[in-house]
Amino acid sequence: MVFHKFGEKLYSGLTAHLKEIARSIEATLEGSFLEEMNRKWSDHNKASDMIRDIMMYMDRTYIPDAGPSVYEQEFETHFLQVSAEFYRAESQKFIECCACGDYLKNSEKRLNKEMDRVNHYLDPGTGKKITNVVKKEMIENYMLILIHKENSGLVSMLCYDKYDDLGRMYNLFRRVTDSLSKILEVMTSHNRESGKQLVTDPERLKDPVEFVQRLLDEKEKYDKIINLAFNKDGFFQNALNSSFEYFINLNPRFQEFISLFVDDKVRQGLNGVTLDKVMMLFR
Repeated sequence: MVFHKFGEKLYSGLTAHLKEIARSIEATLEGSFLEEMNRKWSDHNKASDMIRDIMMYMDRTYIPDAGPSVYEQEFETHFLQVSAEFYRAESQKFIECCACGDYLKNSEKRLNKEMDRVNHYLDPGTGKKITNVVKKEMIENYMLILIHKENSGLVSMLCYDKYDDLGRMYNLFRRVTDSLSKILEVMTSHNRESGKQLVTDPERLKDPVEFVQRLLDEKEKYDKIINLAFNKDGFFQNALNSSFEYFINLNPRFQEFISLFVDDKVRQGLNGVTLDKVMMLFR
C-alpha cells in the first residue's frame, strides 16, 4: 500500500482504529478497566501477528524478485569478504603453531559457529556461502600441510589410533572435492610400507605364529580405524584389503605360516572368531 501511495491512508486508518480502541477502554467501568485493557492489548497483538504472517506469505509468494536485495548488496557481500580475510589470517597463524588435531578442532568449531550465526540471525542463503569461505580458507588451502604435518599429521594419527582426530579430518576433508583421495593415498602408502617391513623382517619370520598374529592385529587395528573414524567408507576398506594383499604376497611362505598358526591355535582351542579373522587375510 505504501508503494502505491496509500501510506497516508494506511497511517490515518490505523490511528483512527487505535483511538477508537482507546475510547472504548476509557469508557469501561472502573472495576473492569485493567481487565478490559489487557483484553484489548491481547487482541491487538494477535491481530498484529496475523497481519505480519499474511504479509510475509504474500511477500514470498506474490511479489516478484526484484534482483539482489539490500541484505545481499549492503551486508552479505561485505560480510563474506571480511570473514575470508579473518579466516585467512587465523589459518596462517594456527597452521604454524598448532598440532594437526588442534587445528582441525578449531576449524570444526569455526564452521559450527558460523552455522549457529546463520540459524540465529542471518539469511539461510548465507549458510552455504559462509561455510564455503571457512572451508576454503581453513581446510582446502592447507590439506596437504595438515596431512603431512610432522609428529601430528595423518601418519601419526594412524600410528597412535587417534580416532577422534582421524574422524574430524575425514569429516572436514569430505567437504572438499577429491580431498578424501589424499587421505586414502597416504594411508595406503603408509600401510603398505609398514606391512612390507613386517613381512620381510628376518627376525619376525623366525616365529610363524607370532608373524600371523601380528598381521591379524594390524588388520584389526585398521578395520577399527575405518569403522570408528572413516564412517565405514567402502573405498577405504577396499584399499586396506588391497594393501594387505600386496604385502602378504611378498612372503612366499605365507600359506605355510597360516597353516602353522591355525595348527597352534587348534591345540589351544581355536574359536570361530579367530578363524574368521584368519580367513579375512585371504580376501
